[in-house]
Amino acid sequence: MPPDASLPTMLRSPVDVLWNYHDMHHDPHPTDVGVGLGSHDLSVATCTATLYHQGLFPQIVFTGANAPTTIGTFPRGEAVHYREHALSLNVPDSAILTETTARNTGENITRTRDLLTTHGITPSSVTLISRPYQQRRAYATCRRLWPDVTVRCASQPATLDDYVASIGNTDRVISMLVGDTQRIWLYAERGHAIPQPVPDDVHNAYRELVAAGYTSRLIA
Repeated sequence: MPPDASLPTMLRSPVDVLWNYHDMHHDPHPTDVGVGLGSHDLSVATCTATLYHQGLFPQIVFTGANAPTTIGTFPRGEAVHYREHALSLNVPDSAILTETTARNTGENITRTRDLLTTHGITPSSVTLISRPYQQRRAYATCRRLWPDVTVRCASQPATLDDYVASIGNTDRVISMLVGDTQRIWLYAERGHAIPQPVPDDVHNAYRELVAAGYTSRLIA
């Protein structure tokens, strides 16, 4: 039987809270570079291509090697498959750089910065394109590791229900939301990201979902 792709009614409220919290709600605005952060989700590349065609940035970097959750889907590496998908969406090859070694968000940021430097590009602003629930963590990480740039965040537009249906696995989406929430304060404490406000309703939603057993993405 395939994984369930619908939200349990009793969990909708806390999942909605975390979903809305991680969306930075940034309006589209032109920047110097669009950075597609590698993951299991090809919609990151789709969104990056769409924003490029809308004229929001002239240069793209796709960054990402592989993780246990992506090697089956993207055997040649996340950035490589993202690039191929963008090319299929009529993004010119000359507009794309690929960074194929990063294995976490911090490395996505620092290795993208270094790659751009080797190509003589020193942006003053970047758009980070990610999964919807990765926006806040990506923003906080970039602000810590690349403080010289103005950061905007974007994701493929989707409602929570549509996103769960597109992934096809409710438990996976909820577990990732819970894990990314924990990383907001944990990574700030460890110096990997700038602190972010965490309202009481976010803490309460996080605790409720942890108690419900969505703990597979938590850091011990």
